[in-house]
Amino acid sequence: MELPASFVENMEKILGSELSEYLASYEKPKFTGLRVNTSKITLEEFEKIHPFRTLKKVPWIPNGYYYTEEDAPTRHPYYYAGLYYIQEPSAMTPASVLPVSKGDRVLDLCAAPGGKATELAAKLSHTGLLVANDASASRTKALLKNLEVFGMPNILITSEMGDRLDRYFHAYFDKILVDAPCSGEGMFRKQAHMIPAWEKQGPRVFAGMQREILDQAAELLKPGGMMLYSTCTFSELENEGSVDDFLKKHPDFHLSDIPWYEGFCPGQPKLVNSGFPLEKCVRLFPHKIDGEGHFLALFIKDGQSTENKPGRRNRSTKLPPELSEFLKDVSMSLEPSGIQILDTKVFWMPDGIDRCPGLRFLRSGLYMGELLKKRFEPSQAFAMVLKKEEYASTIDLAASDERVIRYLKGETIEVQSEESSRKDGWQLICVDGYPLGWGKLVRGTLRNKYFSGWRMNA
Repeated sequence: MELPASFVENMEKILGSELSEYLASYEKPKFTGLRVNTSKITLEEFEKIHPFRTLKKVPWIPNGYYYTEEDAPTRHPYYYAGLYYIQEPSAMTPASVLPVSKGDRVLDLCAAPGGKATELAAKLSHTGLLVANDASASRTKALLKNLEVFGMPNILITSEMGDRLDRYFHAYFDKILVDAPCSGEGMFRKQAHMIPAWEKQGPRVFAGMQREILDQAAELLKPGGMMLYSTCTFSELENEGSVDDFLKKHPDFHLSDIPWYEGFCPGQPKLVNSGFPLEKCVRLFPHKIDGEGHFLALFIKDGQSTENKPGRRNRSTKLPPELSEFLKDVSMSLEPSGIQILDTKVFWMPDGIDRCPGLRFLRSGLYMGELLKKRFEPSQAFAMVLKKEEYASTIDLAASDERVIRYLKGETIEVQSEESSRKDGWQLICVDGYPLGWGKLVRGTLRNKYFSGWRMNA
């Protein structure tokens, strides 16, 4: 691969005598990874049931694994059950490092397509709130799908700039992730097609964007909160330079230490003549770890939190009889006060948030389903949130059962009487105990209700 001369020259400034070792890494294999959804399955259980021939732990990611392309993980039913997400190993680091706790209010400011948002939501484990935002409205569609496949009900998916979010969420979030748009130098080894775009725009353009985004994020973080800034580039303008600029403008923030692992490298304040302890930042290089390039900085906002919760829910909803009847078969905790009906669509809203007038969003809370002609039709998202034991009638198929693939392709399948506790009606279809979607059983034939937009291609 022919790298731009100016890029190589700058890498020599960053790496010094290690430049040749870095350039040699372009001959290394490219690493593929998956991250387990720990809100659905434990690591111990995943390691027992996974179907892959070769699976090796990512040393610095507790729930990250390497796999080989021959394993084809996106063709396995467990992928459709939301048990794991395909993600480059270094890209797993930001969401892993940000210390999210149950009950936190978390913002992923540049969230699409959802690789990091899904991990943040998994850490919340159906508690608190995740606001997953991306300025590109078209990219939020993939973001929504990935969060729904992962079975996340406590979400608000928005498409706004940070200053617009500040109108509704000023000093609101406990944790913020800013995985900023960048020049992508850290991905050249894996995606050489990014080089022409780098030559056209370069780090300076992105550094300006990053600093504006960080300034906006600062207003959204509550005192005492933590913000993780990350890029997949090497440029000191976008990395140490953006951190130095932010700290100069925001004296109420300071850097926090990041957990250290073998192969991590410290930030380099000398590259930008900074007086701040930028050694606390982390750089990842492909000649040091089995992954691509990345940069991370973890900030803490000084001060103590004061509660500031927009849109506090205070409503009493009388549920339609067809919805009440369906929910008799659901044991998942869904307090009626959290249910909101808009026209024919039914939503469950997480605590502490309601629809904000004027805010551009794709989804608020869990889309439960639709009221149609005196019946309730549950949504695909509702199926993915449930556990097998939380619905009264299930059909649980083994991953090796050919009917699973047929179901995922949208086909009608035949069911034996002993495979369901009911002869007719709604069924939660599972693979090895993990929900995939809905079906409606009619005299031994399952009418397929798997969402058409998610179906497996032939």
